[in-house]
Amino acid sequence: MPGGRIRQGMAQALGLALPPRCPGCGAVTPADHRFCAGCWGSLHFLGPPWCAGCNLPFAFDRGAGALCGTCLADPPRHRGVRAAVAYGAVARTLALKLKYGGRAAYAETAARHMARLMPAGADLLVPVPLHRWRLWRRGYNQAGLIAGALARLTGMPVDHRALERHRATPVLRGLGARGRRAALAGALRVAPGRKASVAGRAVVVVDDVHTSGATGNAATSALLAAGAASVTILCWARVLDMSEAD
Repeated sequence: MPGGRIRQGMAQALGLALPPRCPGCGAVTPADHRFCAGCWGSLHFLGPPWCAGCNLPFAFDRGAGALCGTCLADPPRHRGVRAAVAYGAVARTLALKLKYGGRAAYAETAARHMARLMPAGADLLVPVPLHRWRLWRRGYNQAGLIAGALARLTGMPVDHRALERHRATPVLRGLGARGRRAALAGALRVAPGRKASVAGRAVVVVDDVHTSGATGNAATSALLAAGAASVTILCWARVLDMSEAD
């Protein structure tokens, strides 16, 4: 049909004028959401073998149910932190472009790699919230964009209003683990009227970067207190060495 040929021609012209770019370095790529060969090769994808408690990756398989030292000493209340990649230069670039650069399309880029780690039995996605003032200044919540992309890819429902950051917190960048815990103490809660949404559900908390665990732990405590059956953290990147944290 003539209309179809016109639309196809317009799409081809747009592709020539604005070709897909690598999320890491900006090089032209064959398709959207693709990394160039160099950036792809530098990404450290995470998965088993890992700690049965927190999903910290192990260098070798220690057997079913093996726990890292931290989980042996202080077992987490959540059912693990599943991250698509280890935090590094390319992972950081994507996260910063999404968080501060307005590159909303990169939420789907992250979600495509996170979807493979969706825990079995999960039935609700809940993004880590921003305080309303920060949301107003930024215009969007990057965790909410990723959760929405995951919902479209997996068909799983998402509740963008289940958690709220009812108390403003300082920027966590640059704070150590203790400072992050102190800043987030009591800052997250299940929003009034949303407890029925999470009660009895296997919740997946969605975030962009997992650093010290303070945010995930605060979200877990709030959701379990509201009656969630379980909580798993799912994110784009995980900091494995706190000396590399921003």
